[in-house]
Parts: sequence; C-alpha cells; structure tokens
Amino acid sequence: MLRLLVVLLPTFLSAMRSRRHLVIENLALRQQLATLAGRRHPDIRPVDRVFWVLLRRHWSGWAETLAIVEPDTVVRWHRAGFRVYWNWLSRRGKRSGRPPLALEVRALIRRMASENPWGAPRIHGELLRLGFDVSERSVSRYLRSLPRTPRANPTWTTFLRNHRDGIAAMDFRHGRRDVVRCAVTTNPTAAWVAQQLREAFPFESAPRFLIFDRDAIFSAGLTATIRSMLMEPTRTNYESPWQNGVAERLVGTVRQELLDHVIVLNERHLRQLIESFVTYYNVDRTHLGIGRDSPCGRPVEQRPGANTKLVSLPLVGGLHHRYSWRQAV
Repeated sequence: MLRLLVVLLPTFLSAMRSRRHLVIENLALRQQLATLAGRRHPDIRPVDRVFWVLLRRHWSGWAETLAIVEPDTVVRWHRAGFRVYWNWLSRRGKRSGRPPLALEVRALIRRMASENPWGAPRIHGELLRLGFDVSERSVSRYLRSLPRTPRANPTWTTFLRNHRDGIAAMDFRHGRRDVVRCAVTTNPTAAWVAQQLREAFPFESAPRFLIFDRDAIFSAGLTATIRSMLMEPTRTNYESPWQNGVAERLVGTVRQELLDHVIVLNERHLRQLIESFVTYYNVDRTHLGIGRDSPCGRPVEQRPGANTKLVSLPLVGGLHHRYSWRQAV
C-alpha cells in the first residue's frame, strides 16, 4: 500500500498543478538542457544568469528544478546584479572622482615644469597664488603623465660641492621663515659671525633666542656677544639637526634650488647669487609649512578678466620664475 502511494502521489500532485506552473517548469528544464547541449559541463553565459535571477524572483519552485548549479550560486548572481544596478543608479547623471583639469591649468603645469626645476608641491603652491582651485594630488598625477624631459636650464648641470663653508646661516624669524641675513666669506671666524649678528639685529631688534649647532666657530666669546645683544644662546644636541630644522632646511634648499644649477666663479659671484635667491625665497617662493604662502606674504592674484594672459617673470637669473596676470595686448 505504501509503495502504491509513493508512485501515485507525484502523479496526483502533477495533475493538481496549474498550466502556468507546468509551462514555467518546462521552460526551466529546457533552459538547462540548452546549456548542456553536447557538453559535459554547462556553458553558463550572462543571459543564463539573468534568466535564473528573474526566475528566482517570480517563481517559488525554482530551486526544485535547478540542476546545473547550486541554489546558493543563483543567490550570489542575484546579489551581484543588485550591486551593479545600484552602482549604475547612483552614478547616473554624475561624474565620479575628481573633476578633470582644465586645459588652461594643464598647459600652465607643463609650462611651469619646463621653465623651473619644480615638483608638484611647488607648482601647486604657485597655482594657488594665481587663484586656481586645484589639488596637489591632481597636479602630481598630471606631471606623471607627461613625457620625461631634461630638467629646466640643462646647460647649468655642473654639481657644486663643498659649498657649506661659504654660507653662514644661523637663524630665522620662525614665525614666517623669512631669512634675516645671509652672508658669504671664504674664511668664517667667530669675529666675522659676531659682526653678521650685529648687522642682522641692529638697535635692540634681536629676538629672544638664537639657535645654533655645536660647530667650533660658535665659541665662548661668540656666546658672550650673543648675550650682550640680549639674546639667549641655545645649542642643539649632538647630531640633532632637526632641533634647528628651519635653518638646516635652508642650507639644503640653497644647494638643491640654486648651487646645483650654477658654476660659481668667485666670492663676489656667489654673494650676488645668494642675495638674489634670498629675495626670491622671502618674497616669491611658496612654502609648504606656511600654507603655500611666501615668508613676506604673497596675496592670491585672482584673474582680473577674460582679456588677460599669464606671464612668467624670470628670477635668480632665470633659474626660477614667478607668474602673474597681465592684460593681453
């Protein structure tokens, strides 16, 4: 009796099914046969995935007829399609990522890169001073896309070594990083350094502290001179240049942005170069540490009108440039 019920029950249930149910089941079986036609493994294509995702959504008996994959696989297809749909919906009518650089900005970046030995931070600072709202990351990415070319001023390629003995830079006004004084000599002594301090801070204009390293030139007599000017001499620790990082950084900046690109002929020539670079450093050069501004304060030049063009003003003998808006002729 039990065996008879097992045989007759499927037949009875099949007879009770609606015609719509039978059509859908027949369609599902035929679709699976099509993926297996002449193959040992099913050839499942995107249209097959879409078919089973839609069937799962509209027919509750889909899992009973599925044989080519596991039901969990169809669930994963459904979730992946859901993510694709919502990504498309969220991006429709919108542009993802940063807006593209304007043609004018791209041309200006190329111009600055070709006229100056600058990287992305310096170019970005110059663009901000000209009123362009652009991120440093965008400038850096665009620079990487440019073809590699020789650095600016390729005729000035002689590397000048052992220049530190000719440059004496003890301190800054740390509020704005402006260079108070920068002098040149072939024979630096404690007396010479003391005279530079008197000329740098005349008429009781000296700051409260003076930071310097442990070079032998900073002798006891020099520290006495510093105290007589109502300054507190402060020595850095051994092998700790970071304790006077601003002054140490200036030495590297002078080397990288000036002396690596010129051939110094004599002391007078070096003094002229240093003086022109210090003026550029204080007035025109943008600094990361003070918000892409110059130590003396450089206002942002907004474009005055459509009938204007950008001109480059050569500085430090054409090694660097400052950019400004001018009325077009």
